[in-house]
Amino acid sequence: MGRAFELRKGRKMKRWSAMAKTFTRIGKDIVMAINEGGGNPETNSRLRAVMQNAKAANMPKDNVERAIKKAADKDTSNYKEVLFEGYAPHGIAVIVETATDNNNRTVANVRAAFNKCDGNLGTSGSVVFMFDHTCTFTLNKENITTELEDLELELIDFDVEEVFEDEDGIVIYAPFEQFGALQSYFEENNIEILSSGFERIPTTTVKLNEEQQADVEKLLERLEEDDDVQNVYHSLEM
Repeated sequence: MGRAFELRKGRKMKRWSAMAKTFTRIGKDIVMAINEGGGNPETNSRLRAVMQNAKAANMPKDNVERAIKKAADKDTSNYKEVLFEGYAPHGIAVIVETATDNNNRTVANVRAAFNKCDGNLGTSGSVVFMFDHTCTFTLNKENITTELEDLELELIDFDVEEVFEDEDGIVIYAPFEQFGALQSYFEENNIEILSSGFERIPTTTVKLNEEQQADVEKLLERLEEDDDVQNVYHSLEM
């Protein structure tokens, strides 16, 4: 198996502990998607994707409808996606994706997390080159009758990097730029998308001893607890 499989396995072993936190993050994704492309999922591919993710996370329909209603509020137009880069202890590269309506607050909180956990918040471009930006789809295996190798051949024109099966379904990883084309392909061929999104996969990982790993995890956990933080990626080998 490849890097994407190993990354997914590591992340699945440490899911968000609070379901409410997951719903909050999906709610922000809905707001950002509607701000970008409008409230009609038929014409907004990003919104369709987030709504699929909400369903996969068992997010109640009422929560989804509230998030959509909130996105129509003029106040949510201030939400911005901001990327932070830096280093955790022991030279571990870290990327933090945020969605915020108050950039000063978010910058202060992220900087404080790095400082208090002996890390260093870097400048734009300082570590992002160490990660491949990919898109990922989890497909309903019941809709797929071909073997994985044949499916991979079918998707060769989309530069698909990895295809594998796990307990959630058939998982596809491809370059970030192929998201829209792949989404359209699956929809046109009646292949059910269970969830989709984006990942930043480190080109190389660093293995630490148990004590050093605990130092890094302290920072990662602090970042993930912040309400403005959507995703945290790192080069620690799990």
